Amino acid sequence: MAAKSPRKKAATSTTTRRPRRKKAEPASKGLSAAEVASEAATPPVELVQGIQEDGGQVLSVYRDPLGAHTVVFAVLPIDKVEPTPYQRDLSEPHVKRLAGAMERLDRFLDPIIAIRKEGRYWTPNGNHRLHASKLLGGKSIMALVLPEEDVAYQILALNTEKAHNLKERSLEVIRMHRGLTGARAGRESEFAHLFEEPAFLTLGAAYEKRPRFSGGAYNPFIKRAESFLELPLAEALQVREARAGKLLELDDAVATVVDGLKARGMQNPYLKNFVVARINFLRFKKEGPVEFDPTVARMISSARKFNLDKVNREDIGRMSGPLLAEDSE
Repeated sequence: MAAKSPRKKAATSTTTRRPRRKKAEPASKGLSAAEVASEAATPPVELVQGIQEDGGQVLSVYRDPLGAHTVVFAVLPIDKVEPTPYQRDLSEPHVKRLAGAMERLDRFLDPIIAIRKEGRYWTPNGNHRLHASKLLGGKSIMALVLPEEDVAYQILALNTEKAHNLKERSLEVIRMHRGLTGARAGRESEFAHLFEEPAFLTLGAAYEKRPRFSGGAYNPFIKRAESFLELPLAEALQVREARAGKLLELDDAVATVVDGLKARGMQNPYLKNFVVARINFLRFKKEGPVEFDPTVARMISSARKFNLDKVNREDIGRMSGPLLAEDSE
């Protein structure tokens, strides 16, 4: 068997892998069915009263079987439910498909999650089901109403309704950052559990400025160059917006190279990815710290000095992999 090349060995040794999850012992965690339904679930009196005052009805109160948190199962007036203001944009085709399925079944079987907010209800994971129900003329909607307002920010973890692409995830995270800025005190790093990845923040700010930005081409190096900032949220947001501006400056320089290649008759959906890969010097830097601003500045310089004469069709032909959804819009 042929020995691995030094490059492959180096790449393998520096790859960061998440620790493998240990298999839990069967029936070793959480509550039993009797414990979930027991009277140990303390009803959140203020929330229950609020739901009734809002025209809703509480059907039951129980403890969730994993973490024993209190959950209120209720039916809510549909006109009082709305998506959290910082989640992804609605997909009209998805709403129509959902409405069609619900109409055929003549049932609504998947309750949304909701958080009461000043007499209205925010749902961090049920926007498409909500709009499908409204499209069908529904009067009310079933919901698992949670007492903890912070759950409204757990969009990425809770949303299993429709898979997020990079653009949607990034936009949700930067909108969440804006929602928290001014409403909460603290450093950006303290909200890492909500934002999940620092790259989403910078990419999200770029997508806000340029909706057709091809974030997938830049994400690999941004993930290496980004970290959560030890700055107050307002200051961190300014940094994210400045970095997004630099990223768009890089995108403009790359677009100029792509146009030059197309003018030479090179047509390929991966042209932008090819150019970014060529100017990404980090592919030769497997270890050590990476800083965002110097990295982007160096890549902008490389893009502006890009030699079109050194590119041939065979180089581009070797680009492979599925075209990212946000790059095909």
